[in-house]
Amino acid sequence: MDKFEQMMQDIRKISPKDMAMAEEKFKGMCKCPSCPTHNKCAKNAKELIFCIKGKSFMCISEDKGCICPSCPVTTECGYKNKFFCIKGAEKAQRYEHALWGTKMV
Repeated sequence: MDKFEQMMQDIRKISPKDMAMAEEKFKGMCKCPSCPTHNKCAKNAKELIFCIKGKSFMCISEDKGCICPSCPVTTECGYKNKFFCIKGAEKAQRYEHALWGTKMV
């Protein structure tokens, strides 16, 4: 079991209050606003932590570069993927890779 899988196991045991506190912690660590792909629409919509919440709802569709691998959230959570704003959260990408057998990047 890798770091991310262990974190997913541990999340099942925490309260909604603790989950909200963890989300705020990750928002504080988030580097999305400094990413070249993060645009004005995403900023105005306060879209952050795509790695946890999933891809941009309506703002981001064009890849202009990715800084996900250097983000402290990625490191702390043991993520293996990137381009979360376009491709979806780590959990979603791992699920898709498991279904389709695609290589994780």
